[in-house]
Amino acid sequence: MLEDKFSIRYTPKFVEDLNEIVDYITYKLHNPDSATNFVKRIEDAILGRLNCSLAFEPFQTSRKRRYPYYRIYVGNFTIYYVVIENIMEVRRVLYSGRDSNKVIK
Repeated sequence: MLEDKFSIRYTPKFVEDLNEIVDYITYKLHNPDSATNFVKRIEDAILGRLNCSLAFEPFQTSRKRRYPYYRIYVGNFTIYYVVIENIMEVRRVLYSGRDSNKVIK
């Protein structure tokens, strides 16, 4: 069986989300080691999903989308991505307590 090979693309909004979280952990919580660990966990989770990006249930929303969103859970955070041809496009990382239907547009 042939494996699908995906590449990763990060949207500017994902990078902005991640930077805000890291800044909060580093500067508000005064815990730069936790911030570094958090980034590593996010990176590992995304890379771990890379070759099986479509093997999970899509995120159910009431909004019609050209590309369905998929989720990866990392602690109290959720990573949202879509698959466009052979690209896993990572779009957001949000605190899991937020109403994602209101945030993801």
